Amino acid sequence: MTNEPPRGIAVVDAGYTNLKVALFSPDGRLLAERKAASRHVEGPPYRHIDPEPLAALCREALPDLDRILPIDAIVPCAHGAALACLGDHGLAMPVMDYTAEPPAEIVAAYRAIMPPFSETFCTLLPMALTHGLQLYWQQERFPELFAGVRTVIPWIQYLGYLLCGRAVSEISSMSCQSHFMDTRTQTYSSLVGHQGWERLFPPMARAWDPIGPLLPAFRGRGFRGRGQVLGGVHDSTANYMRYRCSGLDHFTLVSTGTWSISFDTSTPVAKLVENRDTNTNTDVEGLIVACSRFFGGREFEIVADGAAAGEASLELVAALVARGTLALPSFTDSGGPVPGSGGKGRIEGPPPASPAERSSLAALYCALMVSEQLDAVSSANDIIVDGPFATNTPLLSILAALRPRQRVLASGLRDGTTAGAACLALIDGGRLPRIGLTLVPVAPAAITGLAAYQAAWQAKAQGHLANA
Repeated sequence: MTNEPPRGIAVVDAGYTNLKVALFSPDGRLLAERKAASRHVEGPPYRHIDPEPLAALCREALPDLDRILPIDAIVPCAHGAALACLGDHGLAMPVMDYTAEPPAEIVAAYRAIMPPFSETFCTLLPMALTHGLQLYWQQERFPELFAGVRTVIPWIQYLGYLLCGRAVSEISSMSCQSHFMDTRTQTYSSLVGHQGWERLFPPMARAWDPIGPLLPAFRGRGFRGRGQVLGGVHDSTANYMRYRCSGLDHFTLVSTGTWSISFDTSTPVAKLVENRDTNTNTDVEGLIVACSRFFGGREFEIVADGAAAGEASLELVAALVARGTLALPSFTDSGGPVPGSGGKGRIEGPPPASPAERSSLAALYCALMVSEQLDAVSSANDIIVDGPFATNTPLLSILAALRPRQRVLASGLRDGTTAGAACLALIDGGRLPRIGLTLVPVAPAAITGLAAYQAAWQAKAQGHLANA
């Protein structure tokens, strides 16, 4: 790519449910976007992702958006829980869907060879969420297909391969829930060496490196932009990088959606505790970021039981606190920061009597759980909340009251993933761009008895921590 700044930036974002191509201006403004649904196939040989809807969307959307503003840079971005196994002529095996359920004997055998938490700072996640388990399952159970595999890349970099024909690896993609990287040295893990997988991984590119021009199949007629495809980035890391590109340095980001994921820029990895669902991500500059998570959005839905988030109020939260109604973790199989609580979620005390009370209890419960996940990464900086929880005023106010020594800031950013990915096209000589964003301070709720309520909640929710 030339040294000229890009006129238009296209982000190709492959989420689990939705596919998107978003067009950004050089000052970070979203100009237009095109969407399609992801397609998942039950099998054989296992539940997998069909890449054709993504290819079809790119064939239509990229020439269309180029007519609005010439597209000079294209940034691949996707969830970090799938791998593409390439042969001599494209995919040698279907791209495994992370909701595929591996056989119990495969999981048991993998546990015997997987690297320790102290090496990768990544637990073995359920289903097929862990890259190492995916590749081991494919290698062990489908040897004939696996014999044709020449190159393995994250799904994120498969987007780039699809668009320009070149396969690369990238550090944020290879380090997320993968078991592929030794976090301490940023070299391949002991698992990779043990399995002889080094030969399968192509060289690393930086997320912002041009890796090749857009193929003619995706240019249509009269494509005006330079169409350089960049290395690509893990979606959660892209969201985090959007805040780094606003000039922030020391902060804790709570990124919410189906999952609530906390990123803390200051926590040493030695403070992470495996059974509190902590892990690390490595950002596009190679910096290690301590993380914690729980199934925040899903658990809110379960506790609210159909009630809308907007029905919650601090008045009803105060009433729930006063009468001792407790929602205790966890309402999904993942216990998050409360180890051993998965699937044990329950409500104690007088149950909520209306949809508004259910929504208020969900806000209170999730604020308590977010505070626990912040403790899991020893958060002491300003807390920035983005995503759906950033628009839930009662939840934010409760969180601010639970963290009196820290500022809680609500982000006005509504799609940090694509906005953060677009910022990568503006990196100049390794220097991050500076693009401002809106952060609104949150006033803490004044709820009588909240501290005592939190202590009682913790005693019930975390009483087994000492024995975990």
